[in-house]
Amino acid sequence: MATTEIRFSGSGGQGLLLSARIMAAALAGAGRTVAQSNAYEPVSRGGLSRSDLVVSDGEADYPLARRLDYLLILDDAAARASDGLLGAHSLVLVDAERVTTVPEGPFRALRLPFTETARNLGNPRVTNIVALGALTALSGLCPPEPLLASILAMTPAKLERLNQNAFAAGLTMAVAEVA
Repeated sequence: MATTEIRFSGSGGQGLLLSARIMAAALAGAGRTVAQSNAYEPVSRGGLSRSDLVVSDGEADYPLARRLDYLLILDDAAARASDGLLGAHSLVLVDAERVTTVPEGPFRALRLPFTETARNLGNPRVTNIVALGALTALSGLCPPEPLLASILAMTPAKLERLNQNAFAAGLTMAVAEVA
């Protein structure tokens, strides 16, 4: 049974664990089995942080990531932390502003303006939602609608419009990258 492994990585305070929970909820709602694991340094902001999803159509044979299909890096703190889990099949998405050390290898790596886009929308704190939109479009793991529903269900109502715009901007960014 095929599994898909996804890692959200960066530094504490970037909403990585929330992004992973949002995607896990959307995938579980679509009938997929999802195992999530988190790791972070014992500082509230700035330390290495990551959340992994192992996704399967049946039971996942192992709940921890061993070979990443998708890697999202939002901060230089995580730039080299996943090198041993990447292969030719991997897609690596990095924030063009906050990641200066882009992993190199036989995989595809894209530098995308996640932070810049979030700032242009009025709040850099939605960088994770912009990145989630791009990951959604590029991975094809789940249609955008269930992910947007998860975003709206798991974030404050007062940020609904901002999160909708951030997710849409990420989707658009990815479509432009593929074209």
